[in-house]
Amino acid sequence: MGIDDLKGKAAGAMDSDQAEKASDAGLDKAGDAASSKTGGSHDEKITKATTSADDHVGND
Repeated sequence: MGIDDLKGKAAGAMDSDQAEKASDAGLDKAGDAASSKTGGSHDEKITKATTSADDHVGND
């Protein structure tokens, strides 16, 4: 198995619905943790950051 085969497998895995759900769950968890640590004082910025990250890594 060559590097191109591995690259193709990785790209295919990231385009799956399962990967989308996992990335959404991870971003939600990170956003919740950040909000908790800041006492909710930066929720608007946290939401903006997690939405932007989802736009870049998600496929929805």
